[in-house]
Amino acid sequence: MARTDEPPAASDDWWRTAVIYEVYPRSFADSTGNGIGDLRGIRERLPYIASLGVDGIWITPFQRSPQVDQGYDVSDYCDVDPLFGTLADVDDLLAEAHTLGLRVLVDIVPNHASVQHPLFKNAAAAGPGSPERAMFHVADGVGDRAPNNWTSVFGGPAWHRVWPDSATDRQWYLHLFSPAQPDWNWRNPAVADYFDGVLRFWFDRGVDGIRIDVAHGMFKAEGMPDAPDVPAVADGLRSNPLVTDQEPVHEVYRRWRRIADQYEPARLLVGEVNLEPDRAARYTRPDELHQAFAFAFARLEWNGDEWAAVGERLERARRTHGSAPSWALENHDLVRTASRFGGGERGARRAAAAVVALLGLPGAVYLYQGQELGLPEVDVPPSARVDPIWVSSGTGRDGARIPMPWTVSPEKVNGFTVNDGVTAWLPTPTGWGSWSVERQEADPHSNLTLVRAAIRCRESLLRTGRIPPDEPVSWRSEFNGLVTCDREGGMTVAIAMGDEPVPLPDGTVLFRTDGETDAVLRPDSTAWMWRRN
Repeated sequence: MARTDEPPAASDDWWRTAVIYEVYPRSFADSTGNGIGDLRGIRERLPYIASLGVDGIWITPFQRSPQVDQGYDVSDYCDVDPLFGTLADVDDLLAEAHTLGLRVLVDIVPNHASVQHPLFKNAAAAGPGSPERAMFHVADGVGDRAPNNWTSVFGGPAWHRVWPDSATDRQWYLHLFSPAQPDWNWRNPAVADYFDGVLRFWFDRGVDGIRIDVAHGMFKAEGMPDAPDVPAVADGLRSNPLVTDQEPVHEVYRRWRRIADQYEPARLLVGEVNLEPDRAARYTRPDELHQAFAFAFARLEWNGDEWAAVGERLERARRTHGSAPSWALENHDLVRTASRFGGGERGARRAAAAVVALLGLPGAVYLYQGQELGLPEVDVPPSARVDPIWVSSGTGRDGARIPMPWTVSPEKVNGFTVNDGVTAWLPTPTGWGSWSVERQEADPHSNLTLVRAAIRCRESLLRTGRIPPDEPVSWRSEFNGLVTCDREGGMTVAIAMGDEPVPLPDGTVLFRTDGETDAVLRPDSTAWMWRRN
């Protein structure tokens, strides 16, 4: 019996200023001692997440899956993979999270399923021309070649034969990711009906919203023609405009918004929309998604001119479409900012300054587990890599998915698991405990202490009405490396992105990361200023 525990009481637009903590279940906490994180492990660590001051958590896929792509190949959207637990564990997690005042978002993967999904297995067995095959993109080839020249995100062609050894069934199925992930055919109304049921299943169970994987995908260009250019190296779905951002996808989100709004309180819809700002903003029009990640920001290096230029583009898109960005610099697919911003001590300072800068901007902020610790990217040995992208292209995402270090001691994988002598699903490097929660909670100058303090300051400013939840901003980059974002209500976020100290903008310091008290901001630091009237 599903529980119906209501989420924390708040206004219907709580999400506009929310800080959401992304949890990657495999790498968060292992309660069973098998070296893989699970739902019960998450539940047991919820008090820690709540102590950060965040408003909720987003949990990446834990549904039933063969785990070819670590859960993004779903074989049953309405069940839990035994690797992570049971539906009862979901109910317990929801109840505990709501008790702690945390909302819970779950991941839905509507672009593709698993080859082990019963509907795809039925499609394969049913044969060409069947209604079952019409649920997926299954097509005849051109002679012995695939239906078109599309390439997979994971490398190689985006088509595989349904039955490679058959002399009579010569059809191919589309997979924009791995061959284990066939794409749904969203031009078939039966697919939309099926996913209506998926959404209602999780909303009825009590989740507070969903994050939608590849939200700009789903529909492919009519007729699926050849792509004009086939890149030598795949660049995600950005390589092929024929497989993303097709106009019919917006009607899906209008339909989903109507479903989400039927609940009390309304459920949240968050999209992974990896498009340029002006295109991504269209997905958050008033009757579509509530939020879309600001991916143009997440791809930035430590460069003031680029930060200001992208910030202005996002602001122009917001003014056009009435939507606010959802800020993020890290997730389970991206290189950790401490490494992306230069590595070492300087990269760590920049990563801390960056996360505090985001927390000072209007809108919602998404933090990835371990970002509050300043975790760096890990160079995983090739023999230990498991990401399917690594197999096909020599690049991968494993380095950002290393298990969380909870304790200083390396025993029990730095507290990640409950048993001694367990090998985690990805190896932790020597000295990983120096980044641990245990060590940083004991250090008043740690990255964890800084992030907690910034979230508290942000919450106080919002609660007292000193900063409006959603207001116009203006960005600029100065010759001396100072980048500023002026909020209309009176607050300025200042980031020193050059090599020399810079004068602080006029005003009163509300928060700063460099630990100083004078009127100079040190390199690789952020300050929040209240401008003088």
